[in-house]
Amino acid sequence: MAERGQSTVELVAALPALLLAALVALQLLAAGYALTLADGAAEAGALALASGGSAAEAARESLPGWAEDDVSVSVEGGEVSVRLRPPSPLGAVAKRLTVTSSAAARPAK
Repeated sequence: MAERGQSTVELVAALPALLLAALVALQLLAAGYALTLADGAAEAGALALASGGSAAEAARESLPGWAEDDVSVSVEGGEVSVRLRPPSPLGAVAKRLTVTSSAAARPAK
């Protein structure tokens, strides 16, 4: 009779570990998504720079709305750099997973 509730006890004991693993996996997916977005934004900025437009504005416009407060765009010479913090329920984790992407273009003459 003592073994009857064993699986329930094991499930309850393992549940926090499973939830933590799921949270870590989701956070890594969010960081990968942020990197993909930063790559696209840097490329959009470089294309705008090459055609004589505003690189920073083009990079910011290529990002979804949630990234407005979590992005910084810098333009130096012909290089556009985008730093993006991924979404996260834990701010300290998001700061450590901030991604950066750069793209270069020759400015229009």
